[in-house]
Amino acid sequence: MTTMSNSDPLVGHLLDGRYEILRKLARGGMATVYLATDRRLTRTVAVKVMHDNLGSDQDFVSRFDREARAAARLSHPNVVSVFDQGTDNGRPYMVMEYVEGSTLRNLISREAPMEPQRALDLLVPVTAAVAAAHEAGIIHRDLKPENVLISTRGQIKVADFGLARAVTAHTATANGMLIGTVSYIAPELVTHGHADTRCDVYALGVLLFEMLTGRKPHTGDTPIQVAYSHVHNEITAPSASAPAQWRDTRSGVPAFLDALVMSAAARQPDNRPADAKVLLEHLRQARDAIGHGVMDDPLLTARMRETSLDPSSQVTEHVPALSAAGGEVQRTATLRFTPSTPISPNHPGAADGMPYYDDVPQNLPSPAAGPLQQRRARKRRSGGISLLVLLLVTAVLGVGAWYLVAGQFTTTPDFTNLSQTEAAKLATKNGLTLTWGEDFSETVPSGQIIRTDPANGDRVLRGGTVTAFLSKGPERYPVPSLVGRSPEQATQALEAANLKAGKQIEVYSESIAIGTVVSGSIEPGKMVKPGTVVNLNVSKGPPPVKITSFRNKPFTEAEAYFKNAGLVVQRAEDKFHDKIVAGNVISSDPKSGSLARGETITFTVSKGPEMIVIPGVRGLDGDAAKKKLEEAGFKVKVEKNFFGDTAWGTNPGEGQQAPKGSTVTLILV
Repeated sequence: MTTMSNSDPLVGHLLDGRYEILRKLARGGMATVYLATDRRLTRTVAVKVMHDNLGSDQDFVSRFDREARAAARLSHPNVVSVFDQGTDNGRPYMVMEYVEGSTLRNLISREAPMEPQRALDLLVPVTAAVAAAHEAGIIHRDLKPENVLISTRGQIKVADFGLARAVTAHTATANGMLIGTVSYIAPELVTHGHADTRCDVYALGVLLFEMLTGRKPHTGDTPIQVAYSHVHNEITAPSASAPAQWRDTRSGVPAFLDALVMSAAARQPDNRPADAKVLLEHLRQARDAIGHGVMDDPLLTARMRETSLDPSSQVTEHVPALSAAGGEVQRTATLRFTPSTPISPNHPGAADGMPYYDDVPQNLPSPAAGPLQQRRARKRRSGGISLLVLLLVTAVLGVGAWYLVAGQFTTTPDFTNLSQTEAAKLATKNGLTLTWGEDFSETVPSGQIIRTDPANGDRVLRGGTVTAFLSKGPERYPVPSLVGRSPEQATQALEAANLKAGKQIEVYSESIAIGTVVSGSIEPGKMVKPGTVVNLNVSKGPPPVKITSFRNKPFTEAEAYFKNAGLVVQRAEDKFHDKIVAGNVISSDPKSGSLARGETITFTVSKGPEMIVIPGVRGLDGDAAKKKLEEAGFKVKVEKNFFGDTAWGTNPGEGQQAPKGSTVTLILV
């Protein structure tokens, strides 16, 4: 499901005159889940309301109703409880236990790949919940990390029985589409749509693989490709994908755990454990072995591939039972129990944690005949009196035991979201004493109760004390000022403020020394959640100076500009230039790009054009005069008068100066 905002018309609505909708929690394919207050019982609940556009679809209405009935049939500490169901303005709804916390998906994202002990500790309660469902004749059909809730106190609960079906049901499609999440769907649901308890076992096997390796065993670019992989590819051993540094260590995946995963997620249903109860026994055996340091056990590896429980391993030796008179053994009793299987909460011994057993009388002796009959009759009467006394003593002890075990206790009422005054009244009404604590909460307003210890519904001594934790509102911390600190000092300051230092990003700064913090990615003083990451902008000094062309501009202007920019300015030997006047810049070195502050730029400055004296050519013939002027560095233009060929003079005149390369007019007469 996708977390939503509170922009919803149902927020603030009083559903069915009883449930006040507070805010939207999530939206799924069939329904939207809201946080609500049950005004009648003053407790916080989660309410699932079917989408308006599905209310007229009988198939979806039936599935929604089936979800409520299926979940209501389950009574297990690891299953989200269903309190109520009904219809409001034509919209079917269901009221469920509200579990404040996160999902297993969040935990996998943070921790996977997990060490085997951690993964098994998480999966055992999930499998116990599914096993209870299987015993009740229900299969879940949509097991995935998003449907496993983990409360703030670490309690694990399986939710969303929206796809639950009786074990005898066969279809797995609705409106022609597969029901279930493709990453965890069993191959037989893809190929022929038949679902049984082994579909849930398959999903649990895939889930365990993902926790151990940090990835899904079947992937693809499209859901169809993923489904194809489920049908045609066997799952690989988790040990092959676990972190390399874990191999051959206590953190590695042992062979018997590989066998368990590959058996649970086998392509062929017949190769999987028959139901979650069998898988639960395998998980517990694997967890116990790892807890005792066992990393290689061929017998246990073979046992992990078994698809059913061995009946012989579930039966103890015959235990002798004394007769009522305390004499010789009269019969034998066979105690059948599975210590690792949860006891049905409806069983008489369940409240005391006693295993279920059947007391089967065997080998009862027939009455004796003969001379000893009268003595035996007297013995039986004496035994009867002894039995009566024994029963009376047992009854008294039973009442005392009941009081010690259960009678002196009551259950903690629901104080959630109450104010101090309201909570004090409720505590007085139930004969309890309240002590107070405080904690932050993202959802409970400041001054209202977040949780209690013992928790809602847990046992507490009659007249005992309950600690109620008042909300301080959302936990927020101000971002400290980081300017001028070293990265190490800035990191310490952020950690002291319950925040985290992120990336260090180098930036230019005119005023902050190199290697110190210019700023953080979040402005100082802003209130943020604990653990918020603040990136550090670290100074790498002033920005470089871009080289700007000053060609044919006064050198004095170029010198002033670059000195102010922080460069060292030098002047090379001046040079003559025909087109650039004296004192203007001819070129710079470098002529483009940029320089860091303190580096040098060198300029070549023009001396103007080079001036040459015009030589005398009067009296020379025309060709000789022209040659002499050209050798002096001039261009020559010839001007004839009267068709003569003797040099009469030049313009400019002889002895004057003219720029080298300029044109001189030669006059012939």
